[in-house]
Amino acid sequence: MSTSHKLAKLAVSLEGTLLYDELNKILYSTDASAYRIFPVAAAIPKSEEDIVKIIQFATENNISITPRTAGTSLAGQTVGNGIIVDVSKHFTKIVSFDAINKTITVQPGVIRDELNIYLKPHGLFFGPNTSTSNRCMIGGMVGNNSSGTTSIRYGVTRDKVVELKAILSDGSTAIFKEISSAEFIEKTKGNSLESSIYKSIYEELSSTEQQVEIIKEFPKPEIHRRNTGYAVDLLLKSELFGGTEKTINLGQLLCGSEGTLAFTTEIKLKVDTLPPTNNVMVVAHFHTIQESLEAVVIAMKHHLYTCEMMDDTILNCTKTNREQAKNRFFIQGDPKAVIMLEVASHNSMEDAETQANELIADLEANNFGYALPKIYGADIDKINELRKAGLGLLGSIVGDNKAADSIEDTAVELSDLPNYIAEFSAMMERHGQSAIYYAHAGAGELHLRPVLNLKTKEGLHQFRNIATEVAILVKKYRGSLSGEHGDGIVRGEFLPFMIGEKNYELLKRIKKAFDPNAIFNIGKIVNASKMDENLRVEAGREEPDIKTIQNFSDSMGILRAAEKCNGSGDCRKLPSAGGSMCPSYRATRNEKDTTRARANALREYLTHSEKDNKFDHQELYKVFELCVSCKACASECPSNVDVSALKSEFLYQYQKANGFSWRNKAFAFNAKLNGLGSIAPKLTNFMVNLPIVKKTMGIASLRQVPHLAPQTFRKWYGKNWNQEPSDSFVNGKVCLFSDEFTNHYDVSVGIDAYELLTALGYEVILVDHEESGRAFISKGFLEEAKAVANKNVGIFSDFITADCPLIGIEPSAILTFRDEYIRLADDKERAVKLSKNVFTIEEFFKNEITTGKIKPSQFSEQPKTIKIHGHCHQKSLSTIEATFAMLNVPKNNSVTIYNSGCCGMAGSFGYEKEHYEISMQMGEDTLFPKIRATENNVQIAAAGTSCRHQIFDGTSRTALHPVTILRNCL
Repeated sequence: MSTSHKLAKLAVSLEGTLLYDELNKILYSTDASAYRIFPVAAAIPKSEEDIVKIIQFATENNISITPRTAGTSLAGQTVGNGIIVDVSKHFTKIVSFDAINKTITVQPGVIRDELNIYLKPHGLFFGPNTSTSNRCMIGGMVGNNSSGTTSIRYGVTRDKVVELKAILSDGSTAIFKEISSAEFIEKTKGNSLESSIYKSIYEELSSTEQQVEIIKEFPKPEIHRRNTGYAVDLLLKSELFGGTEKTINLGQLLCGSEGTLAFTTEIKLKVDTLPPTNNVMVVAHFHTIQESLEAVVIAMKHHLYTCEMMDDTILNCTKTNREQAKNRFFIQGDPKAVIMLEVASHNSMEDAETQANELIADLEANNFGYALPKIYGADIDKINELRKAGLGLLGSIVGDNKAADSIEDTAVELSDLPNYIAEFSAMMERHGQSAIYYAHAGAGELHLRPVLNLKTKEGLHQFRNIATEVAILVKKYRGSLSGEHGDGIVRGEFLPFMIGEKNYELLKRIKKAFDPNAIFNIGKIVNASKMDENLRVEAGREEPDIKTIQNFSDSMGILRAAEKCNGSGDCRKLPSAGGSMCPSYRATRNEKDTTRARANALREYLTHSEKDNKFDHQELYKVFELCVSCKACASECPSNVDVSALKSEFLYQYQKANGFSWRNKAFAFNAKLNGLGSIAPKLTNFMVNLPIVKKTMGIASLRQVPHLAPQTFRKWYGKNWNQEPSDSFVNGKVCLFSDEFTNHYDVSVGIDAYELLTALGYEVILVDHEESGRAFISKGFLEEAKAVANKNVGIFSDFITADCPLIGIEPSAILTFRDEYIRLADDKERAVKLSKNVFTIEEFFKNEITTGKIKPSQFSEQPKTIKIHGHCHQKSLSTIEATFAMLNVPKNNSVTIYNSGCCGMAGSFGYEKEHYEISMQMGEDTLFPKIRATENNVQIAAAGTSCRHQIFDGTSRTALHPVTILRNCL
């Protein structure tokens, strides 16, 4: 029987899903590491019975199974050539909670931050805090023994594991928990696989010779953050093996085992009392890396809650990231490195302040740091978010030289840190390298990254040579080559050297005891794959030259734009984490619908397709289909992966080969069709909403096609243009962009904008111009979009200045000038210059409020309560704070902003019958429930025309454009 027939048979037997098509094998071939290994299939189990069946299948067919949650592993732990078993979708339950004993039992797919949301009302939290905490899952944290920023105060995941329920390689279930020595001996008796495991551990570790070897070769016990092979050194604490402890827990062995010993299905954790809320962060600025790490030794004498370091490479990457640029407010001067030192107190803010002052005094006394600012409150959270984005930010480095994961997880004893770094820096200098430094400095762990071009043979040689020399250096200090990221592929082959051959043979025997048929995550920890094989890129290969209609020179081409995705998985965060990325994943919880999947699939086909048109693949159409071009990834992805731009280029290239559908043509040329329909708007509105017409057009029956207004905004303007002398407009002149939505549908909003601006002393002019081209862009009609961009740039460049800016009502239309036009216009320099004086109407108002031209005295004092839903393009390319400032001008307005994500309409997307349900699900994720919970007397502000229609369709509430609300406040 062929493999595909066997997989089909397995698929039928599962309650969950088995994916073995080409696209999903591509998507599961990578994680957040540098590796690419194609699996046989990816399984999405729904039950433990499914996992047992998959284990049995793997045994019968002699293939490996690799457990996977969020796929954020940096060492290649979650890629393999067998079946990837993704438990992130269905194994997400909190099984039980004991508030009195401070324990909680969860399935492996529970997200760390979601767990803490559950625990917070009880005054508790799970301490280990990785940079991926808003999407990483407890199963992965156990597999890697994760730690993060809080380990110096709250320990690592292994410290929190009370009990693990696991399925063994024969399909039986075992519970690994703390037991007495007598109970351990009792478990060695019997014929089950579990008994055999206990017997093997007992026999292996009872050897005095083996105990001596472990103590001699394993990392120093003072290094708490260490993931070096299996944690057999910790088992030596038991009185069974020469230690003093009366109990033993083999769960410690499974923690950090990277899914190579058993398949964990439930995890019981100890949780802690919430940390103090009286916090002060001292951000110490340094001129050199060496000085910063020497200062850590002094700083750690204080009672710190975090001690984290970032170098200037990462800090400089924040300058070009739309989201993180806002969070670098604390930087003073041009530091080579900063260290974030947080103190806290359960007692009072005064106590925290005293601690901070003592810390500063100690650093100053030792001449450490040229600036030592203190940070408070919500600003601490902003700095922590910037630090968390560090890894992703490195992906935004343009070109083929990338921060390589090979030596990024070393840990040494804190007292050894300065000397270790001095030797490391000298070694890097010999290699002509300057590394990137990103560290949990207080724990002695450094995420060091050389910048290498792995597409070249020289870069590949350096990848191995640097890793080898660092292993030798770490061994010299009896450190750990992995502090928290695990051995995986990138460090696995160095284990015999790091712990000695005898200990390595012990690990192999332990693996054999747990997994005699070798099915669990083969090639990790023992018998590891080579660290410089199976990489995403191939050294020495001639890279394809991909021609595009858009200008991707900011990323050195579209392929490198896709390659910026390093797999960190920020796009898998859920609504509770805030932001909008990624609405399609939030709705489906499928890897296929992540930003990461789209970038990975595009990279794969652009690199390996043998077609002349490398975009011409149905798999790419599938992966891009549910992308709503919200542009959240353009700002929220720390690597600046703008999938909206990638999608529009893909659609253009794909449709060149496969044709443009009549429905896409109708949507793309909507503005021109509306021009015809406006001749007889009543008839048009009646016709397009007939069931037969909607069915023929492929429009969802439950949607109402928006009505054309009785007259266009341009016609209204022509009749009502105020021709008073220009000196009567005390605040100057503005040019209002008559976008295609305002002109045909939302004419009343255009009138409100005109009347509001003129009432406030502005002369409003309209000129003949093209539509924005938004519909052309979203449907991949890029030749038409390019023509529009060129015409509009030509029209407006001649007279738009700081004194006469171009302002727009519909965000998705006006922001094309700042975004897509830069990629489409033939004269990019001219387009960029024009964009500097193009604003959303909210941005314009905020600027004028700041200069004092618009004042509260110009508006009514009647109280109004307003809640704002921001358009996705505003959030990504502009700011919702501008809307907040605008609506807050009237003295008695009470304004708040919904944390509402994407509405899900996305232009024509939500009208298309096959996308209607997913569109509504996107709205249900955050926006609709918040709208329904809003009292009827509260006005809902939404700048996007699609957003307003979606809000009405989903909640029967009418939202108004902010301009209309402010106009009514005059």
